[in-house]
Amino acid sequence: MRVVRGRADDRDADRAVIRDLLDWVSDHEEPAVRVWAPGRVVAFGRRDTNEDGYDDAVRAARHHGFPTVERRVGGRAVAYTDTTLAFARLTPTEDIRTGLEARYDAMVADVVDALRAVGVADAREGEPPDSFCPGDHSVRADCGKLAGVAQRVTKGAALTSGVLVVDDRDAIAGVLDDVYPELGAPFDPESVGSVAAAGGDPSAVRDELEAALVGAADADVEQVHST
Repeated sequence: MRVVRGRADDRDADRAVIRDLLDWVSDHEEPAVRVWAPGRVVAFGRRDTNEDGYDDAVRAARHHGFPTVERRVGGRAVAYTDTTLAFARLTPTEDIRTGLEARYDAMVADVVDALRAVGVADAREGEPPDSFCPGDHSVRADCGKLAGVAQRVTKGAALTSGVLVVDDRDAIAGVLDDVYPELGAPFDPESVGSVAAAGGDPSAVRDELEAALVGAADADVEQVHST
């Protein structure tokens, strides 16, 4: 399994890493994994960009000091700080119509296993009401939502990816509490959890998450190439 670590020099280059991995997985028919910290940003989904209040939502995010981007995978807006992790597993697929739920279930189970390994004993599938980027495939603890998972399938490869709140829950809740009303979407800032708030070890979670996503496969590790 190909395992890519690190962050590229800028957001366009970082997105290109995933695009290149999708092509590689499709061409080589082998899986790949990436776990990284994208940096401080609010990422809006396609649905957000069609809302009447989208421009105001962008201004609200920037008022809090968060740059903004638009993403192709996932639903509503997600906020990242420098501690937040993005994660992705890319798998070869012959039929875009099959395997969707199995990939979702496997990813959620692996995220839960990684969280429990770092001390989040109450990690489980699900999410509280009015949480960020609501969806059917999320991970929560008693303190709130920790992770959300999305999926995109292209010819020859499936991308199952997500976001994990490691720390900085107050900063994330604060910016989203101003962003979501502009989008006309419900949001409860108390629904935001984090690994730290759930009693887990933030310093260990990246390695445990990567290990869970790789599983028993042999890892061929490389670093993102910087220019």
